[in-house]
Amino acid sequence: MSARRLDAPALRRWAHTAVADLIRHTDEINQLNVFPVADADTGTNMLFTMRAAWAQVDVLAGDDDVVALTAALADGALRGARGNSGVILSQILRGFAEVTAAAAADRAGALTDIDGTLLGASLRHAAALVVTSMGEPVPGTILSVLQEAAGAAERAAAERRELADVVIASADAAAVALDRTPTQLAVLAEAGVVDAGGRGLLVLLDALSATLSGQVSQRDVYLPAPVNTQPAAVAARSPEFEVMYLLSDCETDAVEKLRARLDELGDSVAIAASGFGAGEGRYSVHVHADDAGAAVEAGLEAGRLSRIQITSLVASGDRHPAGAWSRERAVLAVVDGDGAEGLFTGEGAQVLRLEPDVPVSAQQLLHALVNTGAAQVMVLPNGYVAAEELLAGWAVASDWGIVMAPVPTGSMVQGLAALAVHDTDRLLVDDGYTMARAAAGARFGSVRQAAAEALTWAGTCKPGDGLGIAGDEVVIVGDDIVTAGAGLIDLLLGAGGELVTVLTGDGVDDSVAEALVDHVRRHHPGTEMVTFHTGHHGDALLIGVE
Repeated sequence: MSARRLDAPALRRWAHTAVADLIRHTDEINQLNVFPVADADTGTNMLFTMRAAWAQVDVLAGDDDVVALTAALADGALRGARGNSGVILSQILRGFAEVTAAAAADRAGALTDIDGTLLGASLRHAAALVVTSMGEPVPGTILSVLQEAAGAAERAAAERRELADVVIASADAAAVALDRTPTQLAVLAEAGVVDAGGRGLLVLLDALSATLSGQVSQRDVYLPAPVNTQPAAVAARSPEFEVMYLLSDCETDAVEKLRARLDELGDSVAIAASGFGAGEGRYSVHVHADDAGAAVEAGLEAGRLSRIQITSLVASGDRHPAGAWSRERAVLAVVDGDGAEGLFTGEGAQVLRLEPDVPVSAQQLLHALVNTGAAQVMVLPNGYVAAEELLAGWAVASDWGIVMAPVPTGSMVQGLAALAVHDTDRLLVDDGYTMARAAAGARFGSVRQAAAEALTWAGTCKPGDGLGIAGDEVVIVGDDIVTAGAGLIDLLLGAGGELVTVLTGDGVDDSVAEALVDHVRRHHPGTEMVTFHTGHHGDALLIGVE
């Protein structure tokens, strides 16, 4: 889908496309990474950072304020910045945020879209912010590519060209500048590569071009080129650690003192400010140093630290799993209610909370999948996700490099049974089979209160009666939910079972669970029963038998 205007929906599509394209180019970019440290993670770091930016803007679904969305992109990138390249990317997005905010203020009203002039100004301001964050410009880096992209956008906008043409001109200029980087930086020429960060920037510009024009730019794959090998001096040893943290409550003069101290401790120093709104006085700090503790202590002297990350740079090319995920496997459970969230997270799952009367969409599912940070995700839909949305989420997740394994759970009680046998040490297919088998072995039903007089398969019900439901049909009609719950438990235990699980919903008194425990104790001796107050909506009780 193309867009003639860079408005709020187009900004969201660009962020989404940028993440997807970075996933496809991560390995390519990593292979180019030799400056400032040959740690083969520039593509990975840009992906992590852009993914954090996308997640932040995705929270603002339905908000059409371009200023708010660009601010969210910048804030998300700053919070989730990884590595030198991630810090730089956060400043590029900050350039968009500050320029659009200034434009809206000048016009004394909401800004509905970013035109060619604002695009050029945003890129130019971003270049200035990058220089500030890095301390000293180095020719042949992402900064050189960004400056050329900004200049081309400014010239195209001055010629009153369509926005899509402005972006295409900017991206093409970036490609030319990228090809020139080995002539500007000796370490690139020696390795036979273009600048990795510049390649990542070109991916972002091409994603913006595709968003606006609907046409995908065809670029050659940038791989290390053969170079004439001559005896060379032994390369200087790289620092042992990469240190990153968020710094807040920091005065401006303290920032320069911190930069000077970090320059003493190591290299690749980057200090990037959030620069707007509640983020004033907050910075993302990055340095490569042998003494990681001293780098952290320097930050403590300047302000308050959070999200401290210390990563070994030794053999760092193997730090991240394929697809740039932070862990191999996770479980994502769709749940309803505060108690349910606590119950599932306590068992090691991450959760997607159900919103009352709002069906789970494929987009929500994708967002939750990305937030697990895992390459493989076992999904427990628990009866809350329509099959078509689950299929759509699976298809998009696959494009994003996530292997999604849906486990057929029709209720949270089945989800708990599946989660109990989850084992990351198993192969994915074995883990999925074991969880699916456990879910299938948990027979389940629910109890709700009748709202009107009606004829059911179990007879006529009146308002206030308890309805025991199994297989989408009313199989028990009782005077209240306790009576219906007891009858449903008897029915489910008719085929055998050793454990009864009852989840009580929103507004259900503790006495209900106590009465059902007493019923099982008296009528089914030897059968274990557990109850949890999940606070789910709709059904009063969810009942499972294993």
